[in-house]
Amino acid sequence: MEKLRGLGHLFAAVLLYGMASFMVVPAITDVTMSALCPGKDECSLAIYLSGLQQAIVGFGTVILTPLIGNLSDEYGRKALLTIPMTASIIPLVILAYSRETKFFYAYFVLRTLAAMVGEGTINCLALAYVADNVPGMERVSAFGILSGVLSAAFVFGTLVARFISTALTFQVAAAVSMVAVVYMRIFLKESIPLADESAQPILKGSETDVDQNDSNSVEKTHVFKKIPSIGDLISLLRSSKIFAQAAVVAFFNNLAEGGLQTSLLYFLKARFHFNKTQFADLMLIVGVAGTLSQLVLMPLLAPVLGEKRLLSIGLFVGFSNMFLYSLAWAAWVPYATTVFSLFVVFVSPCIRSIASKQFGPFEQGKAQGCLSGISSFANIVSPLIFSPLTALFLSDEAPFPYPGFSLLCIGLALMMAFVQSLMIRAVPQSTVKEVFTEDA
Repeated sequence: MEKLRGLGHLFAAVLLYGMASFMVVPAITDVTMSALCPGKDECSLAIYLSGLQQAIVGFGTVILTPLIGNLSDEYGRKALLTIPMTASIIPLVILAYSRETKFFYAYFVLRTLAAMVGEGTINCLALAYVADNVPGMERVSAFGILSGVLSAAFVFGTLVARFISTALTFQVAAAVSMVAVVYMRIFLKESIPLADESAQPILKGSETDVDQNDSNSVEKTHVFKKIPSIGDLISLLRSSKIFAQAAVVAFFNNLAEGGLQTSLLYFLKARFHFNKTQFADLMLIVGVAGTLSQLVLMPLLAPVLGEKRLLSIGLFVGFSNMFLYSLAWAAWVPYATTVFSLFVVFVSPCIRSIASKQFGPFEQGKAQGCLSGISSFANIVSPLIFSPLTALFLSDEAPFPYPGFSLLCIGLALMMAFVQSLMIRAVPQSTVKEVFTEDA
């Protein structure tokens, strides 16, 4: 528990950043629709533009997230956290000033660039920071608490958005994001693994044999290349079968999550005429359920069931949730299905915990960065699949009357992840000696 208490400043910084990010989510759909298709409840342009942004962001994060995760192993998590957290401020400031069409396009461009740097990166670095300071047996609970903090940020951000105007929402979000950066820079202690060479592993297949007399070669065995190539990522996947299986699960899970971001709000807008207030109410219920689950339920269940079983449970419940969503026949159905959020939130921390246990302390940035890169690749593929499906089945030209067909396809992606999760037979921990900072 001392290790967890030592993570308080990280959790506070993540909470503030998350609040600023999530605060604008209920409002951005209405802002986008007003800028692109004023007075309409269905807008294919908005769906396609959102999908394009998601694909571009996914492409950028595939490259940048493993790079930044890799650099954090050498230069520290705090130093690298500063970059994406600072970049996220500028787009919020633009919409805080004006939400006219020309300002929306400026926001769209800068938000895309900022998300290429920050989306996935902040979570990756926060997970690596936790792994630096928490022993392997306690990581699943620690990762669950980190996810719970993000869920709490979601709740607080959504609650604020629920009761203030759209213009004020972006102003408050910009201010909170600035506070998050300042707080992180002042209070968060740097996290760089101790330079204990006996604990530094060499990834299988990642480097060639070296001559002990060659200082340059010795250095290469201990320093992973700053810009990881495809070969490096393949070597990382080959180094552990369980890590490779977790990566497959992460891909399909993020394929589904990306599809949900592309489809759900526009589905609710077109099907039941939801607006900012109803989006906020729904997100608030989901956020409260997720927060309670990750902070209370998951720490109780993880030691008993283990992360593998929790992962499978979360994925199967996620499939069931999407199946019911796709058949939603009344506006109350999305609210009723929020009970599934209690279990769906298990998925991400369980995947990250399973992956982190396969590597030592000097590889956590690489491992989490690789997993984030794979997840980002899923975010490239996802809008290419689900944006056209959503636009087609919400339009008058749908081949058959099933407005929620894209949500059913999202559920099928979760089912594929569920099947793969059943193939993970055991979760042994890396045999590499773990090193933690004394003041963690």
